[in-house]
Amino acid sequence: MAEIKQVAYTEDDIRSLDWKEHIRLRPGMYIGKLGDGSAADDGIYVLIKEVIDNCIDEHTMGYGKHVDITIEGKTVTIRDYGRGIPLGKVVDVVSKINTGAKYDSKAFQKSVGLNGVGTKAVNALSSFFKVESFREGKTKVAEFERGELKKEHKETTTTEENGTFVTFIADETIFHNYKFIYEYLDNQLWNYCYLNAGLVMNFNNKRYVSKNGLHDLLTRKTNADELRYPIIHLKGEDIEIALSHNNDYGEDIFSFVNGQYTTQGGTHQQAFREGYVKVIRDFFKKDYDASDIRTSIVAAVSVRVQEPVFESQTKTKLGSSVVYEGGPSMKKFIEEFLSKELDNYLHRNPTIAEALKKRIEQSEKERKELSGIRKLANERAKKANLHNKKLRDCRIHFNDEPPVKGKEEFIAARANSTIFITEGDSASGSITKARNVDTQAVFSLRGKPLNSYGLTKKVVYENEEFNLLQHALNIEDGLESLRYNNIVVATDADVDGMHIRLLLMTFFLQFFPDLVKRGHVYILETPLFRVRNKQETIYCYDETEKQHAVKKLTGKPEITRFKGLGEISPDEFERFIAGTDMRLQPVILEQGDHIQQLLEYYMGKNTPQRQEFIIDNLKVELDLVEEN
Repeated sequence: MAEIKQVAYTEDDIRSLDWKEHIRLRPGMYIGKLGDGSAADDGIYVLIKEVIDNCIDEHTMGYGKHVDITIEGKTVTIRDYGRGIPLGKVVDVVSKINTGAKYDSKAFQKSVGLNGVGTKAVNALSSFFKVESFREGKTKVAEFERGELKKEHKETTTTEENGTFVTFIADETIFHNYKFIYEYLDNQLWNYCYLNAGLVMNFNNKRYVSKNGLHDLLTRKTNADELRYPIIHLKGEDIEIALSHNNDYGEDIFSFVNGQYTTQGGTHQQAFREGYVKVIRDFFKKDYDASDIRTSIVAAVSVRVQEPVFESQTKTKLGSSVVYEGGPSMKKFIEEFLSKELDNYLHRNPTIAEALKKRIEQSEKERKELSGIRKLANERAKKANLHNKKLRDCRIHFNDEPPVKGKEEFIAARANSTIFITEGDSASGSITKARNVDTQAVFSLRGKPLNSYGLTKKVVYENEEFNLLQHALNIEDGLESLRYNNIVVATDADVDGMHIRLLLMTFFLQFFPDLVKRGHVYILETPLFRVRNKQETIYCYDETEKQHAVKKLTGKPEITRFKGLGEISPDEFERFIAGTDMRLQPVILEQGDHIQQLLEYYMGKNTPQRQEFIIDNLKVELDLVEEN
């Protein structure tokens, strides 16, 4: 046994951090992962959410009908028209942990944030933070840098409406090379409006408002032509549910608590899944398999809970087991609501009930047809020796149980685990040598994948590449066991590489759309050019960056055009896939995008419109290859 080095442990080793030091030292405890803005749950969006949550709480309590948000560069401003922070407490509310009004249930009955941390975290993690409160004709302003109070203004009179105005700039020493992706903010703001019908939000001159709540959400998230029956919309005290079925695979459930989008679900989402199955079985008096009942469901569930308990500060998963102290369990609350309202709805609408039954029976038939094929496909996957021939796994997955020591680090590593999907031995070889073996895996494709548009899920099991990829990701039975949080498509930046990307995206959207909808899929951006002289090397991702690099470097620099991933050495590749220089382009479905329409456009028949799009977009790539 190795000798354990003795380390002194004295009073000098004990430190007490003040609130802002602790937040800056351990930001993940307060806002989740940091990131650079390429993922919807990156810290810069959590900062915005923490401020807006306070505005929403004011609106929920009946104060303030609209919220204004502006982003210019990296400066964020948020203005609500609620009651405004009491002027004598403006500084305390944004700079003293566990200070706020939400501990008093009379002031905020069913609030999003209850622990008095949100705006303090924003303050501490911002290089500039300014808060201004307007209240009863008076105003108070305070300015901070990284949580440190720099200027506290005296109270003055104002003609502004009541409310609170916050301006901040996220600290670039913590959020490195970050940028805002407006599609993520767009989705975030729509969710706020769906859950607060009548609330008006303005973002950079774009107006957001919903009149019909969760019905509007499903209308935007789905294509009416693909729904098997009209959206069922049910509302009760502290609960709202909208649901339908389409022809997609899997379950698509959006869940919310007190206006908070719980991306990881929780007790309320699980209660809905179980309660829905029970009601359907009881209504049709048939013991359908739960997976057949829920396959292809698209639903939204919103509940209001007193004193909600979340499993993390970022509030992405509800842990509350009861609706309020002394009240019904979450399971009983939702089940009883569905037993009454959904059962009544189906009895009043027999045509919709029949369409729902046909969808369930279709899923049942497809599942039974696939059962034998699945068994054979699983046996083939084992014989193919997946982990030796196709998948170069990462160490974090060699042991599924977290270690006794370092459990938090283990969980964080799992959350950052990545799989690169690449084509060809040279490209996969370079990435394999350059990757971080602890958290990054590589899956090597053999040739171009099959175009799966319009095919049934049977092809997933019959096609060796798809079957092995499905097993590598561990998504055969849904995303609950997904082995890698980030799925990165890494192909050459040429016409063939673009085609492979498109074929992979077709596979994901056709059979596992939740991978894209939940933000797991990315495109790896690698440099097209290397420009260097004896003193410096600059990697460029497009023609404009190349021209800037040529002007910057003295003399006549050497210019190399990377025509394929295999041409980039492992030493160079390391900085692009294992360090802070890695650029990932998230695959985002914008509001109003419908999967089958997208697939029809890109992978369907060659309509003149599609041909024109391909010619216009690929001509740029072809010209670039020929010129270099």
